[in-house]
Amino acid sequence: MQQKSNLYLVGPMGAGKTTIGRHLAKAMGYEFFDSDAVIVDNAGADIPWIFDIEGESGFRQREEQVIDQLTLKKGVVLATGGGAILSEDNRKNLRSRGVVVYLQTSIRFQLYRTQKDSNRPLLQQGGRKKVLTDLLALRGPLYEQTADLIVSTDKSSPKNIVQAIITFMETQP
Repeated sequence: MQQKSNLYLVGPMGAGKTTIGRHLAKAMGYEFFDSDAVIVDNAGADIPWIFDIEGESGFRQREEQVIDQLTLKKGVVLATGGGAILSEDNRKNLRSRGVVVYLQTSIRFQLYRTQKDSNRPLLQQGGRKKVLTDLLALRGPLYEQTADLIVSTDKSSPKNIVQAIITFMETQP
């Protein structure tokens, strides 16, 4: 693998992408970005509002633009939204512009970590376990195909996960 400096975190909601991303960026001296937060800042509106007004397709277009812009930067850790992986352009940009880490988690841990979150439009449709199961069935293979490294976040502390990612980075040519 060629030398890649940026780190891109992919995985389902509740996997810990933002938490791990912040710790990882600090440990590596990189700048941290959360693509969902950048979308919200750019739009001047929260994600549920964007979904209500523009639908998921409008949100995904915004997401593609933000990921394209952020992956052109150097020395960044980027936490992507759970559905960012659905876009072929996003997958291509992530793979070609940095190291992709799939933060893998179980449905059980996702349910626990997202139980009080009302800012995730896809979970507001009821049947959270079924929604998460269906999303993972669709997105899981894409996360795996895109990732350079897969790390489970179920039973590890953020500190241990960050160390595993840094160790992986240090072994890359």
